[in-house]
Amino acid sequence: MLKQKMMRVYIYCVLILTLSITGCSQAAQPAAQPAQGQDSKSSAPAAIASIPELKIGLPGDAGLLNFYSGSSSYDYLTELVYDKLFSPSPYVETPQPWLAESAKQIDPLTWVVKVRSGVKWHDGKPFTAEDVKFTFEYYRDGPPNRYTHHMSEVPRVEKITLDDASTVRMTCAYPCPTLDRITLADLPILPKHIWEKVDNPRKVTDLPIGTGPYKLVDYKTDQYLKFQANDEFFMGKPVVGSIVMPIIKDPTAMFNALRSGEIDVAGRSVSPELLDSFKKLPNMKVIKTSELSLAEIRVNYEKEPFNQPELRQTLSLAVDRKSITDTVLLGMGKPGLKGYPHPDSPWTNPNLSTPFDAEKSKELLEKLDYKDRDGDGVRENQAGKQLDFSIKVASTEPTWIRSAEMLKQQFAKVGIKTTVEVLDSGTIGTLSQSKKYDMYISSIGPHGVADPDQFIMSHRSGYLWTKGLAYPEMDKLTEKWMAESDVEKRKKVSFEMQELFNRQPTSIVLFYPDQNFAYRSDKYDQWVESLGFGIIHKYSFLPAEARKAATGAK
Repeated sequence: MLKQKMMRVYIYCVLILTLSITGCSQAAQPAAQPAQGQDSKSSAPAAIASIPELKIGLPGDAGLLNFYSGSSSYDYLTELVYDKLFSPSPYVETPQPWLAESAKQIDPLTWVVKVRSGVKWHDGKPFTAEDVKFTFEYYRDGPPNRYTHHMSEVPRVEKITLDDASTVRMTCAYPCPTLDRITLADLPILPKHIWEKVDNPRKVTDLPIGTGPYKLVDYKTDQYLKFQANDEFFMGKPVVGSIVMPIIKDPTAMFNALRSGEIDVAGRSVSPELLDSFKKLPNMKVIKTSELSLAEIRVNYEKEPFNQPELRQTLSLAVDRKSITDTVLLGMGKPGLKGYPHPDSPWTNPNLSTPFDAEKSKELLEKLDYKDRDGDGVRENQAGKQLDFSIKVASTEPTWIRSAEMLKQQFAKVGIKTTVEVLDSGTIGTLSQSKKYDMYISSIGPHGVADPDQFIMSHRSGYLWTKGLAYPEMDKLTEKWMAESDVEKRKKVSFEMQELFNRQPTSIVLFYPDQNFAYRSDKYDQWVESLGFGIIHKYSFLPAEARKAATGAK
């Protein structure tokens, strides 16, 4: 009895000392940085104080987290409920085993994965290798979603078998050297006992069942989502008991709610003009993270004259990205001078360059025989047709509208006339499929700009290119990429593909925005950054030891 009392006193003292040290370190640097430093370097990470509830404002309705009907914009919410074999994502250098204990490549086409034992689904059923086999076959053979190409095409996993009750064997149609680092780090695992009964996954309306640290226990359309901690989570009991996420679509309302204490953190990046004011508020902190997203000009490469690679190059050269970034983001981001994909991804060629060179743009236009034949400042082709285009932009995105106005001026300097059309966001969302546009401004997130397999798929999906449309240079490199069985050699081929793309882009990158998350430090100050997810993700709510996976640190 005496020993137990002494032990309780000892634990209490250690906790007080830990909280004191944490408080001192947070005063000197952003909260996300101490957590990463402790996790990556310490063999005994400091304990994290638990809290009963946290309120996070969401900028949109994520629905029931059904990734057959939802958006990849809410991957960070889906992963509160579901887990993957490796974590946190394909966006870090070295994803760590999660639901998998290990993954071993047997030959260029074959991988063997050992899954964890003792893991349970939220309904108490045991997680098994059968769930993994079922999930991957469901993605490959069933209705498409944003994950399916990792099984059906890039790469193509032809055969999935069970060696035993805890071992999955996968055989690819062509070499798949990065299966563990990309595919297994991206695909959430589904419970077979539930999903094998689902005929149409897009019509699922039940609350999701996963193995993750949180259960979605309540949802009201356009009002809120509520999550409850899974106390039996295999990586440790979450330190936040309940997470309530009110849906606040209006940015002004979102930040007013944060100021007043109605929410504890905003799930929307603080706009540049508000940043200084939030940094000065008492009990408020701001963490700057890499968003792994970019703002882009989508060019209709199937339409004359944009089907000319050289013309797309002239457009890219005419864009003064630094001027746009400095003006519309007030410097809170990087100009898109490295082009596509995102330069912070470990899979991106570090030597990419998309410079601003108006004089070279004019020279190329002259070589293409686009000249100002009537002296009105706008170039025409030989038939007298002007280079006169529209740039469409969503009314809900003021920084994009300002960017479009600046682009109009920049294109005019090389003899290209543009008209800015401001449309509702719903109409903008249909343009990719309808192809009824010249150019429009959009954005693309981590899955599109940091996943190397998705870069290949984007050239087959109608986004960066359309499968079957002639592109012999890219097709040749794609064949070379698919044949390569060595990770580093394959990466070099992808670097060549990225260079080719940026010479004649169908997506002209404007800027890579920063994310600035504002939160109430008096309520919760244990956030950790995970590349591409910011700070709002499951690793921020897990015990210290489990947080290592957030950064991919071994």
